[in-house]
Amino acid sequence: MAAATSNERMIAGVAAAAVSLGVAALAGIPFGARADARAAIGSVIVDLTPGPVKEWAIQTLGSLDKIFLAIVVLVVIATIAALAGSFESKRRPVGSAVIAAAGILGCAAVLSRQGATLPDTIPTVTGTVCGVATLRFLTRRFGPKEPAADDDGDEPDARRRALVVYGLLGFGVVSGVVGAVVSRLVHSVAADRNAVTLPTPRVPAAPIPADVQPKGVALPSFITASGDFYRVDTALSVPQLSHGDWRLRIHGMVDREATYSFADLARFEVIEIVTTLTCVSNPVGGKLISTGVWTGYRVADLLAAAGVHVNADMVLSTSIDGFTAGTPVQALTDGRDALLAVGLNGQPLPVEHGYPARLVVPGLYGYVSATKWVVDLELTRFDKAKAYWTRFGWAAQAPIKTESRIDVPTDGQKLARGAVVFGGVAWAQNRGVRAVEVRIDEDGWQPAELGASYSNATWRLWSFPWQANTPGNHSITVRATDNSGATQTADQVGSIPDGATGWHTVNFTVAEN
Repeated sequence: MAAATSNERMIAGVAAAAVSLGVAALAGIPFGARADARAAIGSVIVDLTPGPVKEWAIQTLGSLDKIFLAIVVLVVIATIAALAGSFESKRRPVGSAVIAAAGILGCAAVLSRQGATLPDTIPTVTGTVCGVATLRFLTRRFGPKEPAADDDGDEPDARRRALVVYGLLGFGVVSGVVGAVVSRLVHSVAADRNAVTLPTPRVPAAPIPADVQPKGVALPSFITASGDFYRVDTALSVPQLSHGDWRLRIHGMVDREATYSFADLARFEVIEIVTTLTCVSNPVGGKLISTGVWTGYRVADLLAAAGVHVNADMVLSTSIDGFTAGTPVQALTDGRDALLAVGLNGQPLPVEHGYPARLVVPGLYGYVSATKWVVDLELTRFDKAKAYWTRFGWAAQAPIKTESRIDVPTDGQKLARGAVVFGGVAWAQNRGVRAVEVRIDEDGWQPAELGASYSNATWRLWSFPWQANTPGNHSITVRATDNSGATQTADQVGSIPDGATGWHTVNFTVAEN
């Protein structure tokens, strides 16, 4: 029998890793996402990644950042497994030791997650044992061996070896996919969400007038469809928390600690607000901003029932997956109708946007206010506690800055000569937008036409008619002025530590004829 080549030993290592991950996925079906070592390792990587790198990933990859990280984790695992396989031999189980060490690291990652317990490591341990056993089997079965005297060739053995190795590799891949799909179906709260009836707001939001939307230009809808709402969070696997299992604990610097179920919340008033949310990672001209109709309970009412101590200045909110945000008590109690939100656009919250409950605080960037899947509110102080993003260098308090964006034309667009209408959006939550100005090329600033202002908590859409008479390359720049009289700064500043600034400019071309 011929000895396996170095490449074959590397493939054997990858096959062993695939079996390990596949078996772990199957064994993890009863446990759900909390026992997923790959997701746990990915979360640890996210937590350990420097702030500027996180910012680059969010701005560059957007909502694809989680898929990208999952692929990277799989590629790294495959690479390590291939190297481990290349060093494996009958007498020196180096590769097996590497797989075992990876299993230990996976268990540690699982246990580092919010709410994890020792039994949650069972799938990882099971998968690790199967991975080691697979690599040892392949090494003993197809490792170096003296050929028999009557050996008539290596080709049949090579085919047999390939069938076994690739068969195990396929088994691992299929098992991993089946385990992931079945686990997601078993633990999904989609049916739970569909069965929930959104409470009727006692104070509904004011109707949205038709003239908030400028005519003659294709701009984003004033109210963002739930499926189009931007999403930025640290959850590699969307938490699946049912309506019945959800609880909200309020504690810390309060007179009366309390834990609420949805039945307990029935004594509080339900209201509806329209507000625009913005991510601190939104670059100049970026799309990480959306407007929704939110249904929920005033956080101020919940805090009043708890009796907040006078020297508490921060609420540290915690998600079911361990994410934290630090919000000024003042922003939750100053009448801006900060919500424990349970609905978006007339329906229960989408699961990926926080079902069954999240925070919505008008006027603050999401990283200090918009905790999804929220289960804990601790009254504390900024000088005593730090939230997730502030530990990476972001500011502790982050009111949204006055900014604007051009949606039409798009960068590099070629326009026909004649009349055109440009447009975009501007925002300055809790101050409101008073004016928007545009500049074509290096000409002077000219006022844009504004859609109606719904409230200071929402964005404002604008349009600008222009005669495209001069062929060639052109640019359009925009700036906004808020209701305090402050005009958007031209200073180009990145998102860290408290939001990007600068004027948005788009280059376009007018055709010759």
